[in-house]
Amino acid sequence: MIDDQPGLDSGLLLRPVHGGNAFEETVQRLLQTVRLGLIGPGERLPAERELSAMLAVSRDTLRDAIASLAEAGYLVSRRGRYGGTFVSAELPAQTPGMDPGGELVARREIGAAEIEDILALREILEVGAARHAAARALTPGEREVLWNSLSDSIGATGEDYRRLDSRLHLTIGELAGSASLVPLLAEVRMRVNELLDNIPSLGPNIAHSDLQHEQIVTAILTGRADAAAQAMTEHLAGTALLLRGFLE
Repeated sequence: MIDDQPGLDSGLLLRPVHGGNAFEETVQRLLQTVRLGLIGPGERLPAERELSAMLAVSRDTLRDAIASLAEAGYLVSRRGRYGGTFVSAELPAQTPGMDPGGELVARREIGAAEIEDILALREILEVGAARHAAARALTPGEREVLWNSLSDSIGATGEDYRRLDSRLHLTIGELAGSASLVPLLAEVRMRVNELLDNIPSLGPNIAHSDLQHEQIVTAILTGRADAAAQAMTEHLAGTALLLRGFLE
């Protein structure tokens, strides 16, 4: 469990690595965890021994992955009594045409068919997640984490908003009770964020999203599965309208 997070396993994506690309998958898991805001700027990662066990990789592989992400500007290692590995206070800018290391790359064109695929997959996963989360008997710790995640996102701006918005949606996914669901949600959220990077941030839309988030969370906390699913459907539809309008 990440430090200072009550009740709920907010490691989320820090699960055993599979396949023959342990280093690359470890980098991916850590990078997704940071970029989606599951461990925020300035927050500490689990201790090396715990993290290597969570990811089921050797400590050498983990150290190589951490060193690579530190070199890229995402992590900072500190020594001493209060040392450890921390998320950088300021993350590298993710501007179109730049890779995470700051190298210029060709901008990827995203076609209408890919946009529709992402939006359909997101609706299937996130509406179902909201419904299942509302249908479960949540523990006091889970309820507290969900409410705190909502509170943190309301009123946030800029990159903080994107990060905290992502964290809220993934928290709802974890509360659905399926460990296999969270990595799928994280992957689709990374794809959605790539789309959002290509449209302007609109103040009225963020304010409307805050209200919809509150409706979703309230429905989950009061055990109203149909209402939670409906509120999530409406929320995702608003984002979809903007993405289609600007990008298709």
